[in-house]
Amino acid sequence: MDQDLLKTSTKQRIIIGAIAILMLGSMIASYAAIVLSRGNSEGSDLDAETQALVAKYEEEYRTKTDALVEASRDFYHEFVNYKSEVKAFNEASANEGGIVTRDLKEGYGHVIGDDDTNYLAYYVGWCPDETVFDSTFDSFQYSSRFDKIIDPEMGLIEGWSLGVAGMKTGGIREITIPGELAYGSSREICGGYNKPLKFIVMAVDKTEELKRIADEADLARTKIQYAYYGIDYDAMMSGDDAEPTPEEAE
Repeated sequence: MDQDLLKTSTKQRIIIGAIAILMLGSMIASYAAIVLSRGNSEGSDLDAETQALVAKYEEEYRTKTDALVEASRDFYHEFVNYKSEVKAFNEASANEGGIVTRDLKEGYGHVIGDDDTNYLAYYVGWCPDETVFDSTFDSFQYSSRFDKIIDPEMGLIEGWSLGVAGMKTGGIREITIPGELAYGSSREICGGYNKPLKFIVMAVDKTEELKRIADEADLARTKIQYAYYGIDYDAMMSGDDAEPTPEEAE
């Protein structure tokens, strides 16, 4: 665990918890709107201090995602060819058919087991009407690079975990997930609840270097989200009022 996090004060932890709750339901959508729509009307409504804070962390984000792009270059050039597999599908049939997988490319690495988190993934997720609701591309329609990687340690829907089981790293698989194994009645997606989803997943080996780069890009994205609330993440995590560690107290 990050030692800086262990040193946060009670007040800081309350702030972090409150912001996390506010962002939980809309993190994916807000990240796209905040990070990729720089200079829009929303940004112009921020006060000068907040705009400067956002600009500071956007620069850090660009640096970290540039590193991610470089590390993912070969994966991108391979995975982008599978965008044409994103097609509309029958909602009723998908909900009735359970987990359905189709290997688009056989892998060559270790076999992903049940509840296995020892891999990273690039992906595209879409709705029955072909609408892409999320992907690791910077923009699905006009993609030029990846800007994030999924680490299954962060938590995944049940259908994803079931769908990648038996897949080898280096492979690419299409997964059809019925609504009850996706977000069910807990989250509205694709215009309603209990909607089936499809994913194309490219699983890759979780090397220490790629995980580090992916984690740094995710953290940089989080800092921008905090900045839009007027909170300087770095200052908060290294505040003078942080509680000392046991070693510091001695």
